[in-house]
Amino acid sequence: MTERHLVVRNIDRAAAEAIDALAKLGTATIHEAIGRRGFAGPHLRPIQQGVSIAGSAVTVSSHPGDNLMIHAAVEMCQAGDVLVVTNTAPSTHGMFGDLLAGSLMARGVRGLVIDAGVRDTADLRAMGFPVWSQYVSCQGTVKASAGSVNVPVVLGGLTVMPGDVVCADDDGVVVVARTAAEEAVRLSEARIAKEAATRKRLNAGELGLDIYGLRATLAALGVEYVDRIDG
Repeated sequence: MTERHLVVRNIDRAAAEAIDALAKLGTATIHEAIGRRGFAGPHLRPIQQGVSIAGSAVTVSSHPGDNLMIHAAVEMCQAGDVLVVTNTAPSTHGMFGDLLAGSLMARGVRGLVIDAGVRDTADLRAMGFPVWSQYVSCQGTVKASAGSVNVPVVLGGLTVMPGDVVCADDDGVVVVARTAAEEAVRLSEARIAKEAATRKRLNAGELGLDIYGLRATLAALGVEYVDRIDG
């Protein structure tokens, strides 16, 4: 059977209020709050610093070294989206640059996550278009191979569905299932409140060993305290 290559026009998106709230909470908090799930991997790094976004995933499955489907995806993007680009095999190519960024910015797209390379990074930073990529690369691409837009894709071993909420900041990229966005906000806000109380105790001089009850854990693991080791 011939493989089908699709451009899906319509996807469901999470509520805008939940997406905007997640953008402010931070990926480390969200990841911990939802059960240490959703991290897309340490290979995806920001080309800028101090930027935190969240948006609905418009997904792309591309052929390595070919950015044709990125161009096709631009038309499917709406304000508040994040473009998620994956490849069917490893790619170090610079598949995205300032021209595509300008096209996405005109549609209100909040950023890009790509498991290949980007180019024109100085221009991208100057434009204020946030990017999380696996590589920075001047290696060029072609526009000749079919792929798909708005289909399930795999990013760093994580399955991303169209419309899932992509959260990204200096700490990395975390994906929250579309239907779980509001619950992720609630859990993350509860974690922040709990950490604020713990931070106050730590700053007052209490030890994490006592706050978290870790002395018993050390003892159970056979860790011994001694005054010194002679010799």
